[in-house]
Amino acid sequence: MSDTVLSPSLERALDARRELIARLEAEQTNAYRLFHGTVEGRPGLTVDHYGQLILVQSFHDTLPASQLAEVEAFYAAAFPGSELIYNDRSPANSRIANAVPPDRKELATTRREFSELGVKYWVQARHDGQDPWLFLDLRAARRRVMAEAEGKSVLNVFAYTCGVGIAAAKAGARHVVNVDFAESSLTVGRDNAKLNDLPVRPRFVKSDAFAAMRQLAGIGQAKMVRGKRMPPFPELAKHRFDLVFMDPPRYSKSPFGVVDLVNDYSALLKPALLCTHEGGTLICCNNVADVERQAWADQIVRSAEKAGRTVREMEWIMPEEDFPSLDGNPPLKVLLLRV
Repeated sequence: MSDTVLSPSLERALDARRELIARLEAEQTNAYRLFHGTVEGRPGLTVDHYGQLILVQSFHDTLPASQLAEVEAFYAAAFPGSELIYNDRSPANSRIANAVPPDRKELATTRREFSELGVKYWVQARHDGQDPWLFLDLRAARRRVMAEAEGKSVLNVFAYTCGVGIAAAKAGARHVVNVDFAESSLTVGRDNAKLNDLPVRPRFVKSDAFAAMRQLAGIGQAKMVRGKRMPPFPELAKHRFDLVFMDPPRYSKSPFGVVDLVNDYSALLKPALLCTHEGGTLICCNNVADVERQAWADQIVRSAEKAGRTVREMEWIMPEEDFPSLDGNPPLKVLLLRV
């Protein structure tokens, strides 16, 4: 990353967001992206605001010390009282490479509360994983889930820290199930739930997504496949949901199946559809920038037809203004389906 002056770009980005930040704060949201470097002048650099925490991350190159000092000084002046942590994620697999300075170690590893749309969440700048505990580009999707959820049953698959499920419960869903394979993520989800006065207690299921969806869909999950015993998984009764939300990783492989958002989204779509009531809603996400939006949507419609389900309506849910896109095609694609 070149050692150039960053402040003008940071200032332009903040000025472009002032109206949005005022609107968000008015609806009890104090988490938003302050700088989206891919579009705003420094590819690979992001700056996110979570309550009093400002999280700076670089994905292409290490941020030079002079630029980090400049970023720190800019946001200290723009957000007095905020505390900044820098995560260098330029190595392979976006692993955090830099040590935290001794005087900031406690700050980096302390949980802090913030809010989005009146829902409270925890954030921690450094933890055992790599990614922040709430993906801010999914705010528009969580907003839509809250608008849809009242009185409905909701399944949140690949739930991570269960932000969608907690938001649905806060909005009045009558039944919420969060599914993720990582106990550490579900633990954060449980703690998020405890932060909020929820009218319903969400359920947290530690399971491979394929095993859970097959059982909920009524397909069933065999304990022996091709002569091999499958890893243990929780037994779930058949249950269809009014609203299913699915935000899978780009690629993962387990004995139960392969998640491949580039080459085989259909493998996920069929069980997700079969978990959704006739007349219900399925919200699908694809975070791979190289996947062309309309081609992905067309693939989903074809896959749904093969599964015997008709897509009655489709609607794109676009990230909000703090995630600008040069061409109107942001990397994160979120598609709402009425099926």
